[in-house]
Amino acid sequence: MQFIRLPEPATRNRGAYQTLSLLGRLHFKKLAFTFLLVAVENAIYLLYPLLAGIAINAIVNGEALHALFYGAIVFLMWTVGAARRSVDTRVFTRIYAQLAVPVILAQREKKEEASVIAARVMLSREFVDFFELHLPVLITSAASIVGAAFMLMMIQFWSGIGCIAVLIVFACFLPGFSRKNESLFFRLNNRLEKEITIVSHARSAALLKHYGVLAALRVRLSDREACGYLIIGLAVSLLFGTTIFFMAKNGVQDAGHIYAVMTYLWMFAMSLDDGPQLLEKYSQLKDIGSRVSTS
Repeated sequence: MQFIRLPEPATRNRGAYQTLSLLGRLHFKKLAFTFLLVAVENAIYLLYPLLAGIAINAIVNGEALHALFYGAIVFLMWTVGAARRSVDTRVFTRIYAQLAVPVILAQREKKEEASVIAARVMLSREFVDFFELHLPVLITSAASIVGAAFMLMMIQFWSGIGCIAVLIVFACFLPGFSRKNESLFFRLNNRLEKEITIVSHARSAALLKHYGVLAALRVRLSDREACGYLIIGLAVSLLFGTTIFFMAKNGVQDAGHIYAVMTYLWMFAMSLDDGPQLLEKYSQLKDIGSRVSTS
């Protein structure tokens, strides 16, 4: 099977960055409005545990009117979330419709085969998916990780320091993890670009080999993601264990405080849990950026 030779790593990174930047500039107003809603949603989400802790203390003290304020905050959170989801579909389907045509024309100028062009048009959808699905998750995760660590430092100092220590340790392993993912996506996308030709002309043995290799590559990517989740789970379990131990040892009696600490820890954990999937998507986009030209 013929493999496509990719440019050097620096060029590959620049291709993905240029495509994302181009989409950002062309659709700046639409994207700005969409991500403004994401920012508002994140701000409310970040304040939620603190407000919930206040509501719990109000319940303990018999202050019933606080329930109205808390209910209004919850409704506001869902209203902003509903608005963002409604805007998302309208914005990103139109962006993809405008992206597909220049991708096709650019590949035609390079005299690429029809099967390769079709595959690259499908791959180009990943850039739009990045803005629609993964960039909001990235923004939410980053805001939640940093915000939760900061809020924990304010209300449970050493738990916040523990969160920062976990981030520093994981950051040391990011480059090697990303490089391996990029290598796997390079091989996977090579196969996908030739899939139409293989389906049209290959015999059963070649078809079995092709889909067997695709399955093996996807399993390896999935295993790496699962391994990342397991390591994150180990780190988070240590954070929870030490935090509960020291709160119990120090005799913390404030129910609202306990709830806020535990919720911010869960916010940190769930956002950190998005890391393996986001890293996988980043590696995939780097490889796609080297293949898909819109110039």
